[in-house]
Amino acid sequence: MTTVTFHSGSGRIDGFVVEGHSGYAEAGADIVCAAVSAAVGLSECTINEVLGLGAPVKASEKDARISLKLPGGLSEANEHTCQNLLAGLLVYLQAMGEEYPDNLIVLMDDDDEA
Repeated sequence: MTTVTFHSGSGRIDGFVVEGHSGYAEAGADIVCAAVSAAVGLSECTINEVLGLGAPVKASEKDARISLKLPGGLSEANEHTCQNLLAGLLVYLQAMGEEYPDNLIVLMDDDDEA
């Protein structure tokens, strides 16, 4: 099972953590894993390569884990772009989780409620 946890606080999504293997199929044939990896990769590349924001990314192939945390103090335009991008990622992964409930779960961790 792949678990994606989005972190939010102060009215913004400030990052996510993706953990685990979906278990839908064997490596190389797992469409759930491929779709999640592609969506996360596109988001990370947009944030760091296109926008040049330097969001810290931690990845461990051994642990099947990747995380991204948005930096603070972004310009209004970059903040707006990142929020829309991460909200789109959230909605996309939630829809996938509904289609593949045994393989993908999406959670929201609201740091403001802690």
